[in-house]
Amino acid sequence: MHAFPAFFPLSGRTVAIVGEGEAAEAKARLFEGSPADIRRIAADEGAARVEAYDGCVLVFVCVADDGLAARAAAAARAAGAPVNVVDRPALSDFFTPAVIDRGEVVAAVGTSGTAPILASLLRSDIEARVPKGAGRLAALLGRMQAEVRAAFPEQARRRAFLRAALSSPAADAAMAGEMEEAEDLLRASLTTDAPPIGQVRYIDGRGPAEALSLAAARALAEADVLAADDDADPEVVRLARRDARRLASGVDALALAALADEGLQVARITGAVDPAEEMAALTEAGVRAFRL
Repeated sequence: MHAFPAFFPLSGRTVAIVGEGEAAEAKARLFEGSPADIRRIAADEGAARVEAYDGCVLVFVCVADDGLAARAAAAARAAGAPVNVVDRPALSDFFTPAVIDRGEVVAAVGTSGTAPILASLLRSDIEARVPKGAGRLAALLGRMQAEVRAAFPEQARRRAFLRAALSSPAADAAMAGEMEEAEDLLRASLTTDAPPIGQVRYIDGRGPAEALSLAAARALAEADVLAADDDADPEVVRLARRDARRLASGVDALALAALADEGLQVARITGAVDPAEEMAALTEAGVRAFRL
């Protein structure tokens, strides 16, 4: 990873755009419908004054003059704001990604400023896969966050509930814009939800990562616990949740069974050794264990 993606909250924040013309207007369009206050700054020597950027969380410099662009970037940086200078990556603190905007759900594709046209093409592919109602579903979960946490204080239990909620009638109602109904359905499910059933899902980790099935990729994304053989392809292991608990290699079936008995989702990434014997031991212990 050559650049770290980060999201800046915009509610009550100020974003400055320096300059005029198509580049400046394109940056302004990024924030249409957002709660940010957009401060437009003329492309003159006033843009080189530190006080022009007081309170700004982000600054975009869209001016043709190299000297003024450099002075404006330095002034914004001195005011404590990260800066993007259009077409001048050496002067920039960050790069503008291609953005998929679904309200509360935002996805971004970046190429560290090297190939913006590729980022735009990838954005189009991803955008077609993100439902328009995804932002409403995220807003529902955000609004109910405190109630969900109170009902399920243990993280693994809470994650299991939320996984189920994403494909529930409450989610369907939110996607359709029926937010009151969605909230009522989700609140009702807090008291009727059954404890999660733990399982161990086996994933062939010999690679390549591109050959994994959708079910295997989803299991890695959902795992509470990750157990990988030493010879598993690192690219396959990298697809797992970053915050999943990692087990040391050589874990035995009894340990996996104990985790599943707690209701945890275990992703078992195997290498060259066939896991048939380990799977049989789990099945004998009454644990759901299967290959993806």
